[in-house]
Amino acid sequence: MTAAAPGPAVKEVDRVVIRFAGDSGDGMQLTGDRFTSEAATFGNDLATLPDFPAEIRAPQGTLPGVSSFQLHFADYDIRTPGDCPDVLVAMDPAGLKANIADLPAGGILIVNTDEFTKRNLAKVGYTSNPMEDQSLASFQVHQVAMASITRAALEPTGLSKKDAERAKNMFALGLLSWMYNRETVGTERFLREKFAKNPAIAEANILAFHTGWNYGETTESFAVTYLVAPAKLIAGIYRQITGNTALVYGIIAVGQCAKRPVFLGTYPITPASDVLHELAKHKNFDVTTFQAEDEIAGIGAALGASFRGRSA
Repeated sequence: MTAAAPGPAVKEVDRVVIRFAGDSGDGMQLTGDRFTSEAATFGNDLATLPDFPAEIRAPQGTLPGVSSFQLHFADYDIRTPGDCPDVLVAMDPAGLKANIADLPAGGILIVNTDEFTKRNLAKVGYTSNPMEDQSLASFQVHQVAMASITRAALEPTGLSKKDAERAKNMFALGLLSWMYNRETVGTERFLREKFAKNPAIAEANILAFHTGWNYGETTESFAVTYLVAPAKLIAGIYRQITGNTALVYGIIAVGQCAKRPVFLGTYPITPASDVLHELAKHKNFDVTTFQAEDEIAGIGAALGASFRGRSA
């Protein structure tokens, strides 16, 4: 009997900046938000920077269509989402090209190689495959066929190849969760709640998440995992808050201080939709929300409400 090979060493660090980048349909915002929630639950202090593509969706795989989410988490009080990522997860050539200049030499680069086809490379102006031409030699590059591995793992579920491949962002989340010693229970619970009306999709995403975790556990390409300890903050009750939520609280506070009812006329569109969703929860503060058929109608409704004395 031979002894089992030791697992990767665990390196303690005080802070990390991770950036997830890919096409607007790759689920980078959900992936980043989920990792953020786990970091907050673990007790890290954190700050995030979601970066959305143009409102009118650009062609798939092009630079204008890149969506990214940056997370800075630490074991001490931090105030910014970080300048440069320590880790860049690139789901396609566009995500790589749009963000690689921000990754410092020696940084960790995790790439979904399935998307590095000649067609996708040409879309963003690559004349050669950066996975093969040594242009990334200054980084710690991990080439992972995320889409292929995810499809293979989900084949027993009966999902189509297209639907199975959509879960590759959960594979990426699982891999990064393993790298930074995050728990899995919270993400499993979140996915079951998010897809409560479609349990098959929930379990498929959970399977993809565990596949990413197990890939990190079994592959020998990662020599180190990392641990960022909980932050030592002043005792008290803390909450996770986004810029949109903070804006909503400010709007409500203005209405209360001015003793005026609040009216929001709007058309839901990312990333502003959260303002509408959050304000609609606070009707008890004399808040009225109106979802119009387009932006112009929303503006017109807000102007009309303002003439009737509402804070609009």
